[in-house]
Amino acid sequence: MSELAMFPLGSVLLPYMPLPLRVFEERYLQMLAQILQVEPSEFGVVLIERGQEVGGGEKRMSLGTIAQIVQLEPSEVGVLMIAQGARRIRITEWLDDDPFPRAEIEELPELVWVDELAGLRQTAEKAVRRVLARASEWEEQTWSAQVELSDDPMEATWQLAGVAPLGPLDQLVLLSATSTEELLTELIRLCTEFEETLWLPE
Repeated sequence: MSELAMFPLGSVLLPYMPLPLRVFEERYLQMLAQILQVEPSEFGVVLIERGQEVGGGEKRMSLGTIAQIVQLEPSEVGVLMIAQGARRIRITEWLDDDPFPRAEIEELPELVWVDELAGLRQTAEKAVRRVLARASEWEEQTWSAQVELSDDPMEATWQLAGVAPLGPLDQLVLLSATSTEELLTELIRLCTEFEETLWLPE
């Protein structure tokens, strides 16, 4: 177990997915100054269960992801940052928030790709692209149905989970998967359930 600076957010970060952030609160500017002293510069991201991102006092989930900083750019208000999801973590103990949120964490085992899952992954990709296309008929989506994926099958599997137009609690289900097969199976199920809601009468 180790100590890690934490950034609670109103969204879930999945491995191999980008995370753009505008850092302006003093506590997170202090956090940024500290973690940039070490390479790779990392912090943890967890979903806020109740409360707001700004000001503190929120209730936080215990499952999250390590984010690695890949780009920084000063702005008129704070710092524009792009990070990328890396390894999954579980919070074992929250520490004092002074001067910024910190926690004792343990890393979860990384999921492993096996070639026998190629067919299941193809089914999942079709489901995700189909539901992205149909959801875009109702409202603009963050990701296009033609989004490009990594050539690495494990990375691409996580990216499929990340671009699927699902809510944060559904994404937490995917983040908690204990095997690649479970991740793909749950992704197909959640996309199918979401797609069915698109055709329900208002």
